[in-house]
Amino acid sequence: MKTDKTTLILAFKSAFHTLYTIAPMLLAVIGLVGLFQTYVTTEMIHAFFTGSTLYDTLIGTITGAISVGQPFISYIIGGELVSQGISLYAVTAFILSFVTLGVIQLPMEYALFGMKFTLARNLLSLLFSILVSLMTVWTLEVLP
Repeated sequence: MKTDKTTLILAFKSAFHTLYTIAPMLLAVIGLVGLFQTYVTTEMIHAFFTGSTLYDTLIGTITGAISVGQPFISYIIGGELVSQGISLYAVTAFILSFVTLGVIQLPMEYALFGMKFTLARNLLSLLFSILVSLMTVWTLEVLP
């Protein structure tokens, strides 16, 4: 199968444009992770998370809802939290709510979609962030 040269050039241009677009976000994440590792100690993180399943899940959900962002950023942050010894309950709840809940975006969502939709979507996202994180960790514990 012969590849058309113009199609290949367009694909490379598109890939470089995407890389150019996300490069500032990636650099910011790398910088924030560096600052996080330098100034936030393990003791400070463990002060928030007690090891209690329900409490850690709720704290992870609230933290993720407040610090809304892109999925690839949540995986980096989640990996750092796991490496610091934070429970999977908190990390999975954080990742889910980081992507699905949008406390910061509520005014814009309300203006675009209305109160009923905004409230229903965010309440369901909150509920399912908690349930899915509990079920995910439970499933990981059950599997050999």
